Amino acid sequence: MALRNRWAHAGIAALAFGYFLWYVPYSGLAKVLSSGRYPGVGPVSGFELLPATALGALAGMPVFLLLTGWWRHARRMRWRGLSVPTGGRETLLAAFFTALIIAATTLNYTFAGVSILFMLLMMRAGVLVLSPLLDALHWRRVSGSSWAALGLSLAAAVVALADVRSYALTGMAVLSLAVYLAGYAGRFEVMSRFAKARDLDLNRRFFVEEHLASTPLQVLILLVPALLGWGTVGMELRRGFTGFLLTPAAVPAFLIGLLYEGLFIFGSLIYLDPREYSFCVPVNRGASLFAVVVSSYGLTLLFGMPPPSVWQLAAAGLVALALVALAWPALRGRPADQVAERTRLLLFVCGGNTCRSPMAVAVARAELAARLRIPWRDFARSPVQAVSAGVKAETGRPLTSEARIALREIGVPAGRHRARPVTAGMISRAEAVFCMTKSQREAVIALVPEAAGKTVCLDPDGDVPDPIGHGQEVYRECLARIRGAVRRRLDEMLEVPA
Repeated sequence: MALRNRWAHAGIAALAFGYFLWYVPYSGLAKVLSSGRYPGVGPVSGFELLPATALGALAGMPVFLLLTGWWRHARRMRWRGLSVPTGGRETLLAAFFTALIIAATTLNYTFAGVSILFMLLMMRAGVLVLSPLLDALHWRRVSGSSWAALGLSLAAAVVALADVRSYALTGMAVLSLAVYLAGYAGRFEVMSRFAKARDLDLNRRFFVEEHLASTPLQVLILLVPALLGWGTVGMELRRGFTGFLLTPAAVPAFLIGLLYEGLFIFGSLIYLDPREYSFCVPVNRGASLFAVVVSSYGLTLLFGMPPPSVWQLAAAGLVALALVALAWPALRGRPADQVAERTRLLLFVCGGNTCRSPMAVAVARAELAARLRIPWRDFARSPVQAVSAGVKAETGRPLTSEARIALREIGVPAGRHRARPVTAGMISRAEAVFCMTKSQREAVIALVPEAAGKTVCLDPDGDVPDPIGHGQEVYRECLARIRGAVRRRLDEMLEVPA
């Protein structure tokens, strides 16, 4: 239990430091083994290496989930009388993209004639470009310090590229980089839609379900071309699944996979932080860049490999400035984590979380923005937040079109919405829980009995009926009732003039 509590409260700085510690040996060992510098082992091609590293990550995954007890956060299914952890379609899709990232990352450190620091800078530059684009797509406000860190990080990549003539960037290396970036684009998009929220339980469930599926999927993705024997790559993968596993190189290759398992844990938890990607990405990228600088000098001292160039060290210096920019809010005495902890959370609950409770959240956010005099685009920084969930929700379902039309008619932004089931964590962290019906209130209290005192029906005059299937006019009437009830509840709770 103590171990689980420490993990639950790990801050972003602790996660970045953990990521750094795992990345140093991971990147160094991958380069040493592939280059033939590992004692008693000749050069190993990246594709021949991948199966053993995938099996190492697969072995490490259940150990972590069992030791922490986090496997309990996954959804369950019945199979031959057993309750088996499982996931939804969204986490399976995220796991597919993650499997591509895992394989491409290791492969990128094995290409001959290219330093690990150069390849890392190319990977990091691409993901840095993705981060503000995804933030803009999902209406996350990007802070000034994050923009500064992003600019400095991109400048670091440009400086590193000035040294490109020292290396041989092959077509296969470029293709591997492209797969890596495509994996991150897909993973971040799914993560934005179904996780990366203030709700710790929701983020942890996403993490566990993605984790459960990503390492088996990686093995499967590598196994298909190996069985089919597709060209040189397929034959090298086949050797990796067969004869290579009996060689002395198999043990360090397996260890590379175990090390990736560690950095995957820290890296994923950084990305799931509810702050914008333009904050989380530089934190992650900065930690890995410094890790590879340390690893590069380690390779120079231990194996006589070329040290980082002046250009690459200059790039690392720019990343250091980027991290200072990220720390600026904390240096001013307003750490982002503390701001999040002071946030007052209002939770609205209905059945399927596709119309009533998301309409209530949209109204509440519009009312709060007006009362607190906060521009809508900056509402993510509001000291009072409103979220919704459902007692019978199917994860990922969108807001009904009738609800979206009804909100548009009264000039309230609907925002992006995907249904999610209510969790004990959401209920515990909420200052108040507003349910649409008495039966839903009873369901919430059954989940968290101690929340009875703060869980009420949104409308004290009675249940708000479900408008699904009853036409646009019924939606309008439902929204009008919800709007009136939300205003009454906010008047009761907030000492802010309307």
